[in-house]
Amino acid sequence: MSLKPFKSIGIGVAFSPNLKANLFEAARLSVFFGAKLFLIHVGEASDDKTEKLSAILKTFEKDQLEYEVVFKTGDPVNVILSTTEEKHIDLLILGAVQRERFVKYYVGSIARKITRQAKCSVLLLIKPSVKRVPCEHIVVNGLKDPKTEQTITSAFYVAKQLNSKKVTIVEEIKQDQISVKVDDDKSLRRATIMKERIKLRENSRIKEIINHIPEAYTESKTIKLQPIFGKQGYSIGHYAQISRADLLVMNAPAKMTFWDRLFPHDIEHILTELPTDVLILQ
Repeated sequence: MSLKPFKSIGIGVAFSPNLKANLFEAARLSVFFGAKLFLIHVGEASDDKTEKLSAILKTFEKDQLEYEVVFKTGDPVNVILSTTEEKHIDLLILGAVQRERFVKYYVGSIARKITRQAKCSVLLLIKPSVKRVPCEHIVVNGLKDPKTEQTITSAFYVAKQLNSKKVTIVEEIKQDQISVKVDDDKSLRRATIMKERIKLRENSRIKEIINHIPEAYTESKTIKLQPIFGKQGYSIGHYAQISRADLLVMNAPAKMTFWDRLFPHDIEHILTELPTDVLILQ
């Protein structure tokens, strides 16, 4: 893994009431990760817009924030996706939408299209804030997948840069791995023993991954392993919510096929109702 997975960060900029909060979040992350920030505005360039953006980002002059404003007209999805490729952006920040009258967040249609098609990592923010809210607890998936070691390593890198205290690795285990039909005490015992064996196996797999992570990322962190039996995507989202995680880190799904669109991928559960800020790693 590159020691700096995020060398450049992009954010779509709309001159909405959330503008300052979005820019502060993006600028802070750029400073924490030592990354260049690209502000992507779908629309015509103007001195007025440029001045407004530089006035907001003046706060970060002392941190040597490097940023560039990109003005481009066209379809928002195409503009943002093409700019992320042209500027070699590693991490794209998108805002979530709050449901009317509910304290629930979801990914709007434009952000969802971008999330599905982006070739870079995506960070979905539910409550951008001008004042920094510390990221204390990160939850990351521990799926048995070729990308998972990289994802867990990146989660620890983020934890180090953001000074997070706790990282929980959630191993989602599909119920069908327990091939015992429970209909009496004996079969219940067999199912319980099976579950314990699977948990031990999963935990040793994750411990092996943690052993490969640079010690600088894992030192002084509270690390918890959490096997969960249930539906992929839904289980980890629910866990992130009840454990009050500040960030959920997930593998990006493999490229979507026609069947994935018919039968939603595990990441779709997360996009429908965001439990917290979500980082989807490519």
